[in-house]
Amino acid sequence: MARRRIGMREICCSPKSSSKSHDSPNSPSTSLFSSPSRFSFSPSRPSFSDSVMNRTLEMAEPMIMKWDPDTTNYAKVTSLFYESRGEANDFIKGVFNLQKAMHFHSMENSKSDKLVRAQSLMQIAMKRLQKEFYQILSMNRAHLDPESITTVSSRTSTRSSLSEFEEEEEDDRIVAVAGESISEVEDVSNVAMADLRLIAECMISSGYGKECVKIYKVIRKSIIDEAIYRLGVEKLSSSQVHKMDWEVLDMKIKDWLRAADVAVKVLFNGERILCDHVFLSNDSIRESCFTEISKDGSMILFSFPEIVAKNCKKSPEKVFRLLDMYTAIAEHWPEIEAIFSSDSESVIRSQALTSHDKLGESIRTALAEFETVLQKESSKTPIAGGGIHHLTVDVMDYVTLLADYSNVLPDILAESPPPAKGSLPESYFGIADTNDSPAPAISLRFAWLILILLCKLDGKAKHYKDVSLAYLFLANNLRYIIVKVRSSNLKYLVGENWISKHEEKVKQFASNHERLGWSHVIESLPREPNTSMTPQEVKEIFKRFNSSFEQAHRKYSMCMVSDSNLRDELKISITEKLLPTYREFYNKHRNTIVKERHSAHVVRFSPEEVGHRLSDLFFGPIELERCLSFEFSPSR
Repeated sequence: MARRRIGMREICCSPKSSSKSHDSPNSPSTSLFSSPSRFSFSPSRPSFSDSVMNRTLEMAEPMIMKWDPDTTNYAKVTSLFYESRGEANDFIKGVFNLQKAMHFHSMENSKSDKLVRAQSLMQIAMKRLQKEFYQILSMNRAHLDPESITTVSSRTSTRSSLSEFEEEEEDDRIVAVAGESISEVEDVSNVAMADLRLIAECMISSGYGKECVKIYKVIRKSIIDEAIYRLGVEKLSSSQVHKMDWEVLDMKIKDWLRAADVAVKVLFNGERILCDHVFLSNDSIRESCFTEISKDGSMILFSFPEIVAKNCKKSPEKVFRLLDMYTAIAEHWPEIEAIFSSDSESVIRSQALTSHDKLGESIRTALAEFETVLQKESSKTPIAGGGIHHLTVDVMDYVTLLADYSNVLPDILAESPPPAKGSLPESYFGIADTNDSPAPAISLRFAWLILILLCKLDGKAKHYKDVSLAYLFLANNLRYIIVKVRSSNLKYLVGENWISKHEEKVKQFASNHERLGWSHVIESLPREPNTSMTPQEVKEIFKRFNSSFEQAHRKYSMCMVSDSNLRDELKISITEKLLPTYREFYNKHRNTIVKERHSAHVVRFSPEEVGHRLSDLFFGPIELERCLSFEFSPSR
């Protein structure tokens, strides 16, 4: 096809042959159509190709000359496609007919004057179509924006060539396609796209594809480049990123994440659709055109994550932005592959993959650094009241956020094997993992990180001088961990088996705290409270109870149990073991000493008061202060 188009321009532009050459006895016209005996005294009859050429010129010349922008002011200021859609169709059809007639005539007489005349008209027509092509692209920028295009077209359109015009019915089909698009006048985008395709196919088939493509590239590339800039993506060097404050870089990453979604789904996809539609008839033009339009913008977009991955400081807290970018590329990869599918666009795909891989490397480094920092943590100061350690909060916040990326982490960590299962027994991990049903590597890795935290908490519990507080500390922190697991994607990673096993450990810790912290209060009361006793024995029991209860209440009312369920479980268990026995003893023996002098100092707590005091346990001094300040604040 390319050879034919080049040949057409060479044929039509060849110099006019001399009359002498036509009179040569060896010329085809002389040998085939001349006979000295019959036609020496009469003119030659015109050939069929001459008749076709004459008729085509007669029909095409008035229409083409009417729209010559160099001869009339009307043609200079008026748009053919906006002025009269019917005339625009006739113009395109006339150019196609002229092209076919020129090709047919050139095969019989490649040096005919009619070809020179036809070529002159063709040049005028192409100049007109160039002007129309430019005007449609320029005046419809708003209607040919990628977002509009994605709603009115699809890349799955059947690719067929409209550049073969040997059959007469092909012309009718072209006009029908154009007519269908033009009839949808309410849809400006569809109409503009149809007009652009008609012009492009006409110019390409006439050998003027280069001029058509040049106009298209200039206008559409400016739209893509401007859109990338407006989305907040700019070309940055490695040194710029390396020197950038994290707050500034963080904002640029957020801009990139929004831009990547819009650019892939709308910007490049829409441009791909438009380019495929306009240059449907020529694969090579379509691909080279789209590549040149989108390459600069897409390379700026897809190189940014690589630059960030290579030059931002590797720290655990920055890993989530890297994961966001990694996820964005991974999720958009099928679309990236489909949009930038040709060989000429392989450099764009390669850049996206490089950024994807570099982000993966940086994420692995950051996660390894997090594990190292966790293992090296060595603070020894006990948390007052056995409360939740800041390490527990920080680590679980980090790990639960990581769990939100469990869809991409297996790929990222595929090159970093999980901890060896033989290094610790399965019970330490707490997840179901057998040879018949092995746990996923990503589950083992999360269980391993939590295990490191639990080991650190075990070590910190040993710094409490009061063992009962150590167990309360362990119960507090383990329940916090379980709650974070249940309320996040971690529950799907470590599983119900892990949760159940660690809930049992919380109960053990709580039971040990109760035994060590409250057994002396419970044991201060007789096992058989209804047994008869002397007044002195009753006094001694009340005094022992008062002392031990006050001591325990004073200590544990200062303790903080953040989880309301654990707090209620502890209070209910202590109350059930203590209050019924005390009430029974109180009701049985109170009257024994109530008439004695100073009896109020002996019987200091009624059962109701003991119950109230037990209900106040484990809120902590900070919580009590907050409640008081809220209730009595003047501003309230």
